Amino acid sequence: MWSRVRLTLARQLLALQLGIVLVVLAAVAAVSLAQQRLSFERDATRRVLSVAETVAATPVVRSRAAGRPLQTVRPVEPLTAVVTTARSVSGAAVMLAGTDSRIVTNDDLSLRGVRLPAGGDAALAGRSWTGRVDLGGRELLAAVVPVFSDDRRVIGMAVVGQDVPTLTDLLAESSSSLLTYLGIASGLGLAGSWLIARRIKRQTLGLEPAEIVQMVELHEAMLHGVKEGVLALDLQQRVTLANDVAAELLGLPPAAAGRTLDELGIEGRLHDVLTGVVAGQDIVVVVGGRVLVLNRRPITKDGRPLGSVTTLRDRTELAELEGELGGFRTTADLLRVQTHEFDNQLHTISGLIEIGDHDEAVRYVQALTEHRERVGGDLGRRIADPRVAALLLAKTSRAAELGVELRLTPSSRLGRLGDDVCPDLATVLGNLVDNALDAVPPAGEGWVQVEVRQTAALVEVTVHDNGPGVAPDIVEEVFRQGFTTKDAGPGPGRAGRGVGLALSREVCRRRGGDLRLEPAASAEGRGATFHARLPLAPAGDPPPPAEAASPGRPA
Repeated sequence: MWSRVRLTLARQLLALQLGIVLVVLAAVAAVSLAQQRLSFERDATRRVLSVAETVAATPVVRSRAAGRPLQTVRPVEPLTAVVTTARSVSGAAVMLAGTDSRIVTNDDLSLRGVRLPAGGDAALAGRSWTGRVDLGGRELLAAVVPVFSDDRRVIGMAVVGQDVPTLTDLLAESSSSLLTYLGIASGLGLAGSWLIARRIKRQTLGLEPAEIVQMVELHEAMLHGVKEGVLALDLQQRVTLANDVAAELLGLPPAAAGRTLDELGIEGRLHDVLTGVVAGQDIVVVVGGRVLVLNRRPITKDGRPLGSVTTLRDRTELAELEGELGGFRTTADLLRVQTHEFDNQLHTISGLIEIGDHDEAVRYVQALTEHRERVGGDLGRRIADPRVAALLLAKTSRAAELGVELRLTPSSRLGRLGDDVCPDLATVLGNLVDNALDAVPPAGEGWVQVEVRQTAALVEVTVHDNGPGVAPDIVEEVFRQGFTTKDAGPGPGRAGRGVGLALSREVCRRRGGDLRLEPAASAEGRGATFHARLPLAPAGDPPPPAEAASPGRPA
């Protein structure tokens, strides 16, 4: 049983190119033969016409006719002698015909009496005629010229014909030169085909079409099957590859391939990371409310740079979980601080009772109750939303533990918020207070002032501190992802630094508001002031009714 031979890609290309070369050579040979036939007909027509004119003007023919039609001349031997002489000189078939278009004589009298198939009418009209005729089983390229008498009457016609060569005759005639040219062309075509096949084999790394298809399918499956985004750029910052996850995370259009980052509207920190201006591992970038972690690697081949590949991981859910965990941790810290305070207070009450000073114990309990009511009641009267109030209370406890005074301005007012805006306000307020607590001096010298005001359409948050402030030349830099003035040494959470302010501004702008920094020093200290505006309705939605933004009520 014969097994089917599978040709390699290089051999398939070689066979295909050789077939094309052979077809081209056959076409060239056909054109060459056609041109040779046209050249023969052109030269043969001039030759037979010249011979026919010479025979028609021979004095012997005109004198023997004596003004009579040639078919009436007897004997015909003198005319046959003229025809034979012309035949031997020119090598063509020479004949004389009468005015009835019938042949009077030829060299062997074999065509005597045969009627000319064409040209007779033109000769009788006094004109010469050339063309192909089939005479006596031979295809001739013939010329028919009228024979005139002395008084210019047509008395007959001279016919001279040249055999039309067949294709075999033409090939035999031009075989030497044509075969030489075709051989040279075939050799050049064979060498060129072999070189092209070898080059293609080298460029495809010796892979066969089935292997290339398999690799492409595997590549596509892996590229679009991974959960991480993959974005490849060339040296001109054009997108050469972007899988579905990368297109979704970055909001790229379907036809992103071949377009530059500037054409796609990618700018800021994301542009800097993708182009390598900002280098590093696990770089955090906020894009469209998503927290992304980017890793960029340059691509080189034989020491020659080709571009870069960047992987993108969505850490939004992880950041939310970290936020929730941070809330739980804050609550735990608050409970720990309160537990510590309660222990001290209970020990004090217990000591007063043991020494028998019951009146002082009662006064101490009353003082603690008044302090709790003053702090909690004041916060509850100004901040009606229990979730925001709990956040501020937790931040107050953390500030007390750090030795920092956290103030809530008397003008602060906030009503109950919807479930859509409260998480965003908590994110912005928590990040701003945490940054302020980290910036101010500890141990009783630092303070942070918070103001929360609500109108019919938005919530405004202002956080001011007496820290070192922000230099005017980096006012906008503090909102750039990854920028931080904190210690970036090793440790947990280091990669996530420089995200809080950028994320807070992104949250504000996503709702149609904004977050800005006022670096000017106040009368109470140097510090910096952050001012956030959060519309109650997301961008594009109508504002809520006025009663929804009523001032806070006592808790």
